[in-house]
Amino acid sequence: MRILWQTAIWMSGAAGRRVLAVVANTGVIAAMLVALFLVPADGEQGMVQRLMYLHVPTAWAGYMNFTVVFVASIAYLRTQRVHWDRLAAAAAEAGVVFTGLTITLGALWGRPVWGTWWSWDPRLTTTLILFLVYSAYLTVRRLPDNPVRSYRWAAVVGIVGFADVPMVHLSVLWWRSLHQEPSLLRPEAPALAPSMLATLVAATMAFTVMSVWLIIMRLRLRRMEDRIFTDTPGRLIERVRPVVIPALPERKN
Repeated sequence: MRILWQTAIWMSGAAGRRVLAVVANTGVIAAMLVALFLVPADGEQGMVQRLMYLHVPTAWAGYMNFTVVFVASIAYLRTQRVHWDRLAAAAAEAGVVFTGLTITLGALWGRPVWGTWWSWDPRLTTTLILFLVYSAYLTVRRLPDNPVRSYRWAAVVGIVGFADVPMVHLSVLWWRSLHQEPSLLRPEAPALAPSMLATLVAATMAFTVMSVWLIIMRLRLRRMEDRIFTDTPGRLIERVRPVVIPALPERKN
């Protein structure tokens, strides 16, 4: 645990952020180049199947970020410590971005394969619900109320909304679906050629590092934002104090 804590402190520092940025961006670019030029195309779907190397990692990144929201939201409600709320908010923002990319890439992949941009398939529908729930989480945080109450309600949304994450993943196993079964997290061995599987795992790892980097960068920015609304370090104010403008002296005739 001590090693993990020291690693987290190092990654949040300037040197750690630079290393994460280099590893994340280099890894994503390298994985995409391999997926485009070295891995053979699928025999049935052709070139469009290469979208898998973006679609699956972004979906995984969404799962991971929403898991962080779930854990951090529970910790925030239990401890009322603001750093847990900051972590949950940063992860939610990254998760919404990655899930939005997942839906967009899925539509681009589905159009030539299914003949339609969108189908109310169980996997697509549950993913859309996930995107909307955590978009609502971010909206609740911005309600014109006192910050602490808004953040508490947002934490509740983050916890309840997490129930949809396993439903998204297991929907293709529970219900009839046009969508293919999970590529990586599945009961039996992945049904992919070794080169495809290795590239997909590498891309997923690269997007995982990208997620960590984005969360750390967003945390750093959120700490600066919160200083505006803070009475003392680590404690948000309950309400914004009114600004009192002194009255101008009356002129004497």
